[in-house]
Amino acid sequence: MSHALPLYRVEQVRAIERAAALQGLSAATLMRRAGESAAALVAERWPKVSRVGVLCGKGNNGGDGYVAALALLAKGFEVVVAGAGPSSTPEASAAQQAWRDAGQGVTALGGPLPRAELWVDALFGVGLSRAPDAALAQALAAVAEQGVPVLALDVPSGLDAERGSAPGAVLHADVTLCFIAAKQGLLTATARDAVGELLIDALGVPVDAFGGVSPSAFAVAEPALRAMLPARSSDSHKGQHGRVLCIGGSEGMGGALVLCAESAARCGAGWVEAAGSAEAIAALRVRCPEVLGAPLTSPTDIQARIATASVLAFGPGLGLGPSARSLFDAALASGLPLVIDADALNLLAESPSTLPQSILTPHPGEAGRLLGIATAEVQRDRFAALDALVQRFDCAVVLKGAGTLVGAPGQVTRVIQAGNAAMASAGMGDVLTGVTAALRAQGLPAFDAAWVGALAHSAAGDHAAKGAARGMLASDLLPALRVVLNAGAG
Repeated sequence: MSHALPLYRVEQVRAIERAAALQGLSAATLMRRAGESAAALVAERWPKVSRVGVLCGKGNNGGDGYVAALALLAKGFEVVVAGAGPSSTPEASAAQQAWRDAGQGVTALGGPLPRAELWVDALFGVGLSRAPDAALAQALAAVAEQGVPVLALDVPSGLDAERGSAPGAVLHADVTLCFIAAKQGLLTATARDAVGELLIDALGVPVDAFGGVSPSAFAVAEPALRAMLPARSSDSHKGQHGRVLCIGGSEGMGGALVLCAESAARCGAGWVEAAGSAEAIAALRVRCPEVLGAPLTSPTDIQARIATASVLAFGPGLGLGPSARSLFDAALASGLPLVIDADALNLLAESPSTLPQSILTPHPGEAGRLLGIATAEVQRDRFAALDALVQRFDCAVVLKGAGTLVGAPGQVTRVIQAGNAAMASAGMGDVLTGVTAALRAQGLPAFDAAWVGALAHSAAGDHAAKGAARGMLASDLLPALRVVLNAGAG
């Protein structure tokens, strides 16, 4: 897939390593290349640093650190090593011994940590799935307290490279140098802050060593939108670009429906109608007169409107009362493609059913309700939660959050590499619902509409935020959406 970074589970990377070994590329050779790559990066990025500290664990990640320490020493840096103890693999033991044979010592972790102008973190590798013990957590905190740059080798220590969460203490890196291939957990959840800039060095592993291993996911960033949104024909007309009906906006929550409907209109749907309370429709007429709409006066009103729609955007500001349940039943009975968010997800959690051709857009709390688990459990393993949602509801799912995940039956997961902390404000999900429904109405299959919508929404958030983490409104995304959805499309 063009404009996408392949991601792998930890066991898949180990399988690639085994395939490389069969071609003569030994673990010792990979360790030497990893350490030398780290040292070269330090010299390139931080040439004015004179004293470098290296945290070395007991496994092969620690071995990478010992090799890096020797290579840095050869480049003229002053190097101090703090180690967790005797190495636990033959390759790491050899690297540790080479460091000692060079007349260099190792400070034991658990006591005072030497000061350095930069730390190379080679304490824990990709196999970590438990919280660091007290002594090692203290070492991570001590490095952080020094306030100097951190280069993590393969994965920041304390981070679960498979899931993106941290079971305990984690050392935040400025740069993470990932070896062989990118691990799937490095781009979502806690990892979004802990990893910093992600760089990848394949260490010369031949391409055919990857041959039998398919990526577990693809990371997609804004350039991926260009291939998915081609230019429109000059003689196209509104009837060719879909009819979206947005349903929600109960009394007191009209703004959610307004944001959803205007987003759908701004993202290219040929025709958009809204169905909600009189309050919501009045606000919409002022805010966006291009959207059609009349208040729902009875539950049966919705049937005639559904009959003319091609996609339903369902849930923003819906509420949970009896009328909401009636609308929910009508939407599910319509047979139309649905984009389901907000209160409609809570109604779905009460009465689960499979929804082929539809798109669910839950945040972690809503995902937990849909699965009957705690929000913390969703965040502990977002990939597993996504897979469970896809399987339970048999449809495309957008699991929102830092490093949004998008999945669907038979599809490879997409990890959205856009978005920012300024988007943690009310109404953002309502905008996403409208964006996604508009793309679905314009002919994109459910999975493509889901991930392209999520990516366009997040990229628009980046354009609108301009690096400011506070004070952005959901409506600020509307002008930016036109920018990202038309880049390269003519």
